[in-house]
Amino acid sequence: MRSSLVTSDQAIDKLIVKTETANLPAGLEEKVDEIYSQLKLNSKAPEIFWESYERVAKYIDWVVKLPWEKSSKDILDINYAKEKLNEGHHGLTDIKERLLEYISVLALQKARNPEKDIRAPILLFVGLVGTGKTTMAQSIAHVLNREFVRIPFGGLGDPAYLRGISRINPESEPGQIIKALISAKTKNPVILLDEIDRVADEALNTVMGVLVELLDPEQNHKFTDNYIDYPFDLSQVLFCATCNNTTRIATAVMDRLEPIQMPSYNDEEKIAIGRDYILGKAITEAGLTSQELKISDSVWPQIVRPLGFDAGVRTLKRNIEGLCRKVAKMIFEGQVTQVAIDETNIKQYLPQW
Repeated sequence: MRSSLVTSDQAIDKLIVKTETANLPAGLEEKVDEIYSQLKLNSKAPEIFWESYERVAKYIDWVVKLPWEKSSKDILDINYAKEKLNEGHHGLTDIKERLLEYISVLALQKARNPEKDIRAPILLFVGLVGTGKTTMAQSIAHVLNREFVRIPFGGLGDPAYLRGISRINPESEPGQIIKALISAKTKNPVILLDEIDRVADEALNTVMGVLVELLDPEQNHKFTDNYIDYPFDLSQVLFCATCNNTTRIATAVMDRLEPIQMPSYNDEEKIAIGRDYILGKAITEAGLTSQELKISDSVWPQIVRPLGFDAGVRTLKRNIEGLCRKVAKMIFEGQVTQVAIDETNIKQYLPQW
């Protein structure tokens, strides 16, 4: 970052221009001006100045990337939502109805109180692995025309992962909430708090405390990351969460969530999901066409259940993707020009454990 051709004053001026064009909140502008004033005091001692400058420049880079005023425009059309939910998910009629009610609440609030921030229940999708919890949260973002960001909680052992690390620490950086907003580039994304029941034991209580702050509308309008050290309004974020079960989730957190139980899939449902939803995408991702790979209806039970019952569809998805990759390799090597999979050759294409 340092250059012998750049003076300390020029370096500071460059940062000032960056912050002036970033539309920062007034209070943060004052805070940044104080930081610049302190930096100028160090300008007579080059080594101290450039070390301080690099820390300040890093901070400014994070601050100006935050979407302080930028929002995406919601699509609050119930027919559009219904169409997209049916496109993306097989069955789950009750779950879809709950989501349509959710979107209707948002639309009604917006229509009757257009100047007020939209608030809706914070949904907690509860279910076994592979039952569609994450994809349901993604669907909410999709039908609302909002950005989607996932924050994994599995094994989380330090609340600083969410809150950030103070700038006085050599390892300082923002937490995942701030990083999610920067990734989304809007202040009203859908943020999925994924697997909140899988927090490490030693951090469970402190992480649950952070979750209460994130999910409570009385508190989250002034969420303060330890690194940014200035409140950010999270009231326009639509939070969703997932878990396998609710036994390890604090009562105070559960009080702020609306649980939705995700059912397991039976074999018939998995066949429909594999045939009508997963296969087409897997063919495209493998670089194939629908004419190059055909699968007989008679072999779908084997694709669905090669090793016994599985509540979700992750194994099914892996089987189909692996099958498509094998076909893609055969076609690329010139062994075949197309493949028809039936009972005579299905074992050749399924993964071998």
